[in-house]
Amino acid sequence: MQKQGQGQPGPVTDGGVPAQPGAPYDATPARATADAAPGTPGAAPPPAASGPGRFGSPTVLALAPLLVAAALWLWALPRIDFRHMDEFGLLDRFPATFYAALAVLTAGFVLSLRRAGTAPLWPAVHTVAMLFALKAPPAVLYETVRYAWASKHDAIITRLLAEGTVHPGTELSGGMSAYDQWPGFFALDAALVRAFGVEGAASFINWAPVGLGLLTLPVLVLVYRTFSDDWRLVWTAVWIFQLANWVGQDYLSPQGFSYLLYLTVLAVVVRHFVRPGSAGRLRDRAVLDPAAAAVPPATSTRQRAVAVLLLVPVIAAVNAAHQLTPLMLCVTLAALCLTRRYRNLGLLATAGALMLAWYLTMGRELFLSTLSTLGEKLGNLLANSRPGFAGEPTGPGPELVGSANVLMVLALGGLAVAAVLLRRRLVHSALPLVLAAAAPVPLVLVNDYGGEMIFRVYLFGLPGSAFFAAAALVPAAGAASRGALVARRVAIVALPLALLTMLAGFLPSYYGKEGMHYAQPGETALTRRALDRAPEGALILAATGAFSDSYYRYDRYERWFFTEQEVDENLRMLKDPAGYLAGGIPAGRPAYVILTPTQAEAVIGEGYLPAGGFDSLIAALKASPLFGVVEEGRYGIVLRYKPTTG
Repeated sequence: MQKQGQGQPGPVTDGGVPAQPGAPYDATPARATADAAPGTPGAAPPPAASGPGRFGSPTVLALAPLLVAAALWLWALPRIDFRHMDEFGLLDRFPATFYAALAVLTAGFVLSLRRAGTAPLWPAVHTVAMLFALKAPPAVLYETVRYAWASKHDAIITRLLAEGTVHPGTELSGGMSAYDQWPGFFALDAALVRAFGVEGAASFINWAPVGLGLLTLPVLVLVYRTFSDDWRLVWTAVWIFQLANWVGQDYLSPQGFSYLLYLTVLAVVVRHFVRPGSAGRLRDRAVLDPAAAAVPPATSTRQRAVAVLLLVPVIAAVNAAHQLTPLMLCVTLAALCLTRRYRNLGLLATAGALMLAWYLTMGRELFLSTLSTLGEKLGNLLANSRPGFAGEPTGPGPELVGSANVLMVLALGGLAVAAVLLRRRLVHSALPLVLAAAAPVPLVLVNDYGGEMIFRVYLFGLPGSAFFAAAALVPAAGAASRGALVARRVAIVALPLALLTMLAGFLPSYYGKEGMHYAQPGETALTRRALDRAPEGALILAATGAFSDSYYRYDRYERWFFTEQEVDENLRMLKDPAGYLAGGIPAGRPAYVILTPTQAEAVIGEGYLPAGGFDSLIAALKASPLFGVVEEGRYGIVLRYKPTTG
């Protein structure tokens, strides 16, 4: 067997793709030779028989886990007791067969990596199957929109369809004016509603995580194949990205859409913006990691200029859809400029100019408001990195979610750092992914982004982190050193164990608070009746905005989510809820209070109120002469403010 780096071409498949070694843990991957006698070690397999027997054992082994997992998943689906979720969300409502289906898919994926070089379709099919198995249950089962912010976006799309235009200068309560200032994503969804001929975005909104995931997969493959020729490493990185993407930004949202566009720009840049003469020895296999790909061909100044023009509409769409993603894109492009390979100041200047142009025109009001608060937030690392609005999550379910989040970050970061330290040659060729992963981190020093900056930094650093985490689990093949042999043997256990551990971390992170995200139809009906009943201009009070249809007809009312503040203030409010709320209602203003079961889950789970606080709040308002019950039932309570009695 010839060693890497001696200038001899390696074996190729029939399609011209360099042959990949067997399992990620093979110590001595065999290579077939055409001139060896059949049946001897290293001999080429005989041609596959035609007819009914053409499906050989490798195909059966690859297909069997998919069929078993599909059968288990379909059996489990109607048995998911989602209507009676408790403090653990869906975790204790999924039947055992659901978890078994995910475990079988994971085992099938690991087995499919054995032939990833010659049959990369099988890891791809397993990855798509896992995406569907993880994120399709709500879309198949729920009768209502999953996640309060998704229903909020449905309300924005509904208003845009009704009015046919946006009003960037109109002031709306609750920060809703920003959605008129960045309307690109909602205009696209309104067009989809028209094109599909459906009543509204609610008809497809729960499928967004699956749809965005499917669109993201090929873009990730393009990025990872730029830096690795090893299909095992590429698909493992995609798999880890999928499991580590638990931050919940893949719903029908401007962030989910603009993140897909961000990855698209990144893929184009790393593949088509290499400067001439900048690769150095990174096209020489002798200095590359065995799994690394040579640097893509260089492009001329004219070619890069044309590529910039082609990217302008994509970057413009990012700016029209979301406030933060253009800034993340600019800092990533600036980080890539630190390498001579991707020092494209023209592209960076174009992206920066488009961002500033939008900030100073359509998004001017929010941009100036953000600048006014920059002084108190700049450099405040502790405050900017704190998630959410309130204190620590309370209850065993939310506490499990918080622990799972931390462990997922530590596991992903630990694996990525290990690969960076141990595979220096891979880092040298894939340095752009290291820079892209690190680029968003300084933004934590700038702003808290409504308590979400730490999650967005994690999200935008995830593509690079997932790649190097996979590199720690898929050792380089072809190296004959003792350390390489040990690494391949360790991977026999480490790879499936790490993937199962990440799966175990993803599930509570994604579904552990599902009681906050699913509202029964009766609850949404109660909310809509209350808002239809209220006169235009009324003040709508709710404990939190984290409930379905909380922004229904949002342009006609002002809203006050009165527990979304510091915990100490909420404790003061609980001493006299009726008096506290009455003190915040302007004189002569009609006001209604809407309290629902999903709000009860949210305020306790997010730490806004102590245990029992929501029930005591309802009891105090019902007992007060300042508020009268309009409607009450198992799906919530609606009260009307009666100032004449107080």
